[in-house]
Amino acid sequence: MHIVDSQVHIWAADTPDRPWPPGRAQEAQRPYPVTKDMLLFEMDLAGVSRIVIVPPSWEGDRNDLALEAARLHPDRFAVMGRVDLRDPRSRDLVAGWKTQPGMLGMRFTFHNEHNRHFLTDGTADWLWPAAERAGIPVMVLVPGSLDVLDRIAARHPGLKLVIDHVGLQIRQKAPKVFEDLPAVCALAKRPNVAVKASGMAALSARGYPFGDLHAAIRTLVDAFGPRRTFWGTDLTRMPCTYRECIDLFTKELPWLQGEDLAWVMGRGVCEWLGWPLPAA
Repeated sequence: MHIVDSQVHIWAADTPDRPWPPGRAQEAQRPYPVTKDMLLFEMDLAGVSRIVIVPPSWEGDRNDLALEAARLHPDRFAVMGRVDLRDPRSRDLVAGWKTQPGMLGMRFTFHNEHNRHFLTDGTADWLWPAAERAGIPVMVLVPGSLDVLDRIAARHPGLKLVIDHVGLQIRQKAPKVFEDLPAVCALAKRPNVAVKASGMAALSARGYPFGDLHAAIRTLVDAFGPRRTFWGTDLTRMPCTYRECIDLFTKELPWLQGEDLAWVMGRGVCEWLGWPLPAA
């Protein structure tokens, strides 16, 4: 079984030509760069075949590090890149977006006071039809805006959308964090919407095996099905080991087995994004 992580960040050191936002080191509690070589070490240790790299929003709209990793290791890394939605020049990039080696699609965050309004004030309106025409899958972080995403999915049935981090408020813990889970699962009625079961360990109020997450994971998979539910970690934010993030799904959920498990753990995200897995 191929294990494919649907979301991990990498970022460069804090330098004058690539400065971190004020307070970032303290917020992340990781005041160091996260490199492709660090990820390769973690992947080999945990048994992860591939990673979808998502450039962090706080680095702006730079995709260079992620694309370099994919260029050097095309069998291990691919990228969901970013553009500045406010820059008119970004619109000219869409048609040729996937000609960049290793680029699978786009990813945007609409989760705080700095960017949530882009969904409703017209800033992002150009993106959805442009990505639909170009066949570009889009990952979105939209806690609190699931109704808006539902309307976008309905208007653009040819646009593949992926809900990041279960569509929930990732700073909350179980059980409160799952209050919006019914609204997330309601989006499963849209066949062009998938969901990332990513960052789950950080939602738990317990340690491994994260028993307060098991029922919610089953609810999610039952709604979207194993082909549209993608395991992932957001590794740099996890309170546990990489292996424990994997074992939560592969060892602690006895109802998730066989082909269904293979779809959730990697086959599904690769098929959805058009990143073919090697033959078994």
